[in-house]
Amino acid sequence: MKTTTKDTTAAKAKSTAAQSGTKPASKTTSNGTVKAKSSAAEGLRELFVDSLKDIYWAEKALTKALPKMAKNATSENLITAINDHLAVTQGQVTRLEKVFSLIGEKAAAKKCDAMEGLIKEGESIMEETQPGPVRDAGIIAASQKIEHYEIATYGTLAAFATTLGEDDAVLLLEKTLAEEKEADTLLTEAAYNTINFDANDEGQDQE
Repeated sequence: MKTTTKDTTAAKAKSTAAQSGTKPASKTTSNGTVKAKSSAAEGLRELFVDSLKDIYWAEKALTKALPKMAKNATSENLITAINDHLAVTQGQVTRLEKVFSLIGEKAAAKKCDAMEGLIKEGESIMEETQPGPVRDAGIIAASQKIEHYEIATYGTLAAFATTLGEDDAVLLLEKTLAEEKEADTLLTEAAYNTINFDANDEGQDQE
């Protein structure tokens, strides 16, 4: 069989991806649309369940990441806020398990690439800042990115559940949504009350 330049290029790309450990790019059709996987969701309920699995993994990952953030923070208010949110997050994991039960699904986690990236970014910020107000400001920034992702996710899940007529699930998801919004507000208050200003003063002192 004759080997074309296109075949050779594709083979090289696949080999490079395998050697680097990275996933190959999504397959696209001739008009540029992404080709769906064989396991792709075909209905809103499947997408809803898949999204629940995604945030379930994310929340469980956060219960491991938050203690590290608290340990690296220096502001007592920030440490308290992180530890308080850890307890809330643990409750949110349990609440998600109730949502799975309500819709007749087994609670299962599916790796959330977005949350994994946000947690890694938070670790990177801590590595790139000195302990004290500057690192505290970085921790708040990383935490708020996480909160905004969760706010968007729970808002979407609540909308899906409403459309699907899962009223009991809606109530639970909206409760978590309200908690995420409250956490975001508390982080903003912590930043603007003292931490950002202390971080700015520290930078000026070193000039």
